[in-house]
Amino acid sequence: MKVEIFSDVVCPWCAVGKRRFETALAQFAHAGEVDVVWRAYELDPSAPTRRDGEYADHLARKYGMTREQAVAANERLTATAAAEGLEFHFERARPGNTFDAHRLLHYAREAGPGVQDALKERLFVAYFTEGAAIGERETLLRLAADVGLDTQESADILAGDRYADEVRADEREALELGVTGVPFFVIDGKFGIPGAQDAPSILSVLERAWTKAHPLEVAVPASGSACEGDSCAV
Repeated sequence: MKVEIFSDVVCPWCAVGKRRFETALAQFAHAGEVDVVWRAYELDPSAPTRRDGEYADHLARKYGMTREQAVAANERLTATAAAEGLEFHFERARPGNTFDAHRLLHYAREAGPGVQDALKERLFVAYFTEGAAIGERETLLRLAADVGLDTQESADILAGDRYADEVRADEREALELGVTGVPFFVIDGKFGIPGAQDAPSILSVLERAWTKAHPLEVAVPASGSACEGDSCAV
C-alpha cells in the first residue's frame, strides 16, 4: 500500500501530522507493507533564502493578527506538538525558501529505504527545535550528511537544478488534487486525509484502504448451501 504525504518542512502541522501518522502506522497490522512517499509542497514559493525578523511578527503580518495573538497561537501549537512528543521553539525559527530542501528529499527517496523519511524528520527537528536556517545550502548539506547522504552528491544537486522538475511535478499534482493546505495524505491514490488528523482517524482510513485493496478471498468452492439474491438453496 502506498501512502503519499504532501507537506512542507516549515509547516508545524506537517510535523504534528507526521508523528500522528507514525502512531497510527505502528498500530496498523500491515505496516510492513506500506510504502511512505514524501511529496513536495511549498507554502511560500516566493520566500527568500532566509527571512529575517521574529517568527511571531511574520505570522501576525501574514494572518492579520496582533503580535500577542500570534504568540498565543504559537504557544497553543507548541503544547499540541509536545503532546505528540515534539519540541517546538518558534522563537528560534529562521524561515526560508524550501525548494532546495524538497529537491534533497527527492534525492533521499532514491538513496535507499527509509532515507527520505529520515531526512524529513531531520529537517523538521532542525527547523522547529534547533532553529536552523532551513533555506541555506550550508544548513541543508549538514542535515543531509546527518542522515548518511553523500555530501558531494548533495552539493552537486544544490549547485544545479536536479530534481527541480520532480518538485514542480509534485506541486502540479497537488493542485490537480485540490490540495489547498498541508499535510495532505493520499492512500493508494483513492483515499485522502486532509490535515493533521488524530492517529485513530488515520488508522481507520489505512484499514479501509487495505480492505478495499485486498477483498476477501473464498477459500473453498461454493456448496450451494447459501442464500443468493432473494432465494435460498436448502
